[in-house]
Amino acid sequence: MDDQTLLMGAVAYNPKVVTIWAGFRRALRDSGLPFDFLLYSNYERQVEDLVAGRIHAAWNSPLAWLRAQRLANAEGRTVRAAVMRDTDRDLTSVVVVRSDSDVTAPGDLRERTVAVGAVDSPQATLIPLAHLRAAGASDLDVRRFDVGVGLHGDHIGGEREAARALAAGEVDAACMIDANHLAFAREGTLAPGGTRIVAQSAPYDHCNMTLVDTAPATLADRFVELLLAMSYADDAVRPLLDLEGLKAWLPGRTSGYLQLDRAVDEESFYDAKGQVTAAGYTP
Repeated sequence: MDDQTLLMGAVAYNPKVVTIWAGFRRALRDSGLPFDFLLYSNYERQVEDLVAGRIHAAWNSPLAWLRAQRLANAEGRTVRAAVMRDTDRDLTSVVVVRSDSDVTAPGDLRERTVAVGAVDSPQATLIPLAHLRAAGASDLDVRRFDVGVGLHGDHIGGEREAARALAAGEVDAACMIDANHLAFAREGTLAPGGTRIVAQSAPYDHCNMTLVDTAPATLADRFVELLLAMSYADDAVRPLLDLEGLKAWLPGRTSGYLQLDRAVDEESFYDAKGQVTAAGYTP
């Protein structure tokens, strides 16, 4: 690999990913940073390439970050969460029922049907199911909607299908990220006022830009510096920031991943060395 260019990986969960990172590539190069990117079809291959040193940086989902940590530790490497979006902090997942449901608390869902997103969705599957278990909702009949498997929930199709199943009366509850609960009502997937939240997770963090220790230090530091310096007032980058869903890049932090880390262990999604152990998961 050419260590004269900072090479980043991004998962192509949507065609806009090309527009976003082609635009950032121009902006970063205009600022003097030799930068390029590769697109991946799934996060598992991206993380494996990051830890193997085939790329220097990865725009990672929270689940991909946790796997990167585990794989790196097993290989004697280190990774760091360098930056994240302002919108990646302090999110929550909700468990929603129809307004006319007799469910008023998580425990009322015992032996009932709960719809979730894809098997690898942190926000619509792993975190809310762990939250329900901790709240006493045992013996759940989980109905999973495996849309966009390998994209770690970035493709919200499974989450939307779970919401549709709830609206149609096919399930007793549905799990989703709090922002999508509002979005699904705005778009008509859920009737406005037609649902109630019966459980809400503790806050957690979402994506981060992960750098591996084999990345050229000078280029990596400059990459982080330039991202943090991007201003929403800059006409050249504002459309890219809008597409990526942020107003500002912030320093990365890892305290917001503890909840997901526990859920990964409970579900045996990855083992301690970062190997995929989730039943039926094929990216």
